[in-house]
Amino acid sequence: MKVLLLYPNARRELIGWGDLGAIAEPLALEYLAAGARQDGHEVRLLDLRLHPHDLMLTLWSFEPDVVGVTGYSMHVLRMLELCRQSKGLLPNVRTVVGGHHATLMPEDFFEPQVDCVVSGEGVRPFRRILQALEAGEGLGGIPGAWARDAGDTFRFGGAPPQLDIDALPFPDRSLVPEDRGSYFIDWMKPIALLRTTVGCPFRCNFCSLWKIMDGRYYKRDVEHVVAELATIPERYVFLVDDEPFVNPRRMWALAEQVEAARMEKEFFAYCRIDSFLRDLDLMRRWRDIGLRRVFFGLEAVLDHELKDYNKRQAREQIVQGLQAARELGIHVFASFIVKPEYTPREFDQLAAFIREHGVDYPSFTLLTPLPGTPACESFENILERQPNGRPQWEHFDLQHAVTRTRMPREEFMREYRKLQGVFSASYRAARHPLFQDSEPGPRVMP
Repeated sequence: MKVLLLYPNARRELIGWGDLGAIAEPLALEYLAAGARQDGHEVRLLDLRLHPHDLMLTLWSFEPDVVGVTGYSMHVLRMLELCRQSKGLLPNVRTVVGGHHATLMPEDFFEPQVDCVVSGEGVRPFRRILQALEAGEGLGGIPGAWARDAGDTFRFGGAPPQLDIDALPFPDRSLVPEDRGSYFIDWMKPIALLRTTVGCPFRCNFCSLWKIMDGRYYKRDVEHVVAELATIPERYVFLVDDEPFVNPRRMWALAEQVEAARMEKEFFAYCRIDSFLRDLDLMRRWRDIGLRRVFFGLEAVLDHELKDYNKRQAREQIVQGLQAARELGIHVFASFIVKPEYTPREFDQLAAFIREHGVDYPSFTLLTPLPGTPACESFENILERQPNGRPQWEHFDLQHAVTRTRMPREEFMREYRKLQGVFSASYRAARHPLFQDSEPGPRVMP
């Protein structure tokens, strides 16, 4: 069968920073492609962030039997539009959607233009879907997938068996070699993504990532990780685990094997402050084999906010972690959450903390009631809705205030944008594409 995999582009007039701060390879689709190609299917991958006008030409020329689309909450309406366009041009094509939002709120895809919705890890159910279609069988009863029954109602095929992470194929990075030079995160270009674990053992209440894998934390065999790393041509590699440094013994072993393989890579990795501080010798070891930058999800600088988020860390730890990273010579990309209750006082406190502690690269998001979090158990506090009563998902990019703000909304957003202007020198130094002109603040979005 012929399979077309799509990564959606954001609507840039709505997505304030959407695809412009970074464009990283579509790793989830590369995993799907690997599984499908192992089963003998012909696969193409179209990244619409890089090729926004190529959908129709690709559908006409390739004539796929199946179109698969992934994405986040901010992509929901775009994913539905892509499925609608695909069926409009090729009425017999079967459409399959998956990803974070499809896992947590599959009902948003129970629409006429969608044939199947995959929830959770996608490689195994997607292979089963392709197998069923090739055999001319129905799609019902496939574990991990929603499909229509005879009454046109979506039914869940049941929970899949527990994930064997080492049984997954390596992602297929060979499909679009011409795109690989375009993937970047600031100055790290081109950059590849590598996943060594799946899931998160922590329970921060603003985050739903841990729910994607039902709270489990799966670790790949270290030798498999190194074997995959050896196939990656890029020098820059982002470890996209939700938290790779939870298990120090494992990361010591991985460091030893990476060094023994003599691969000259430069790494960027997520890391909690407490994980970083737990074993500074380990972080020094990773620095010596190429760890150049860590992504600290600091989220807040006040103890009561950290407690509200269930972060299980304190302001003093944050200060210690920033100092330790500076002393080790590891650059810090630090994320901070801005609450809708903020007033100019809280904005000033946040900016003062960042200046005082010399954060290399501060990144800001707005507290958003994401699917899978307690704040999204009902929609009563969400301001903008679709005609069907569901949230206006296009605004769930963490850059729009989707709940009521204490300040007038326009004033709140001015204060929020001002934060990015205050630290524009940091963004220019990191080669953020919106801060490469001579102006002190971000360029206006088209």
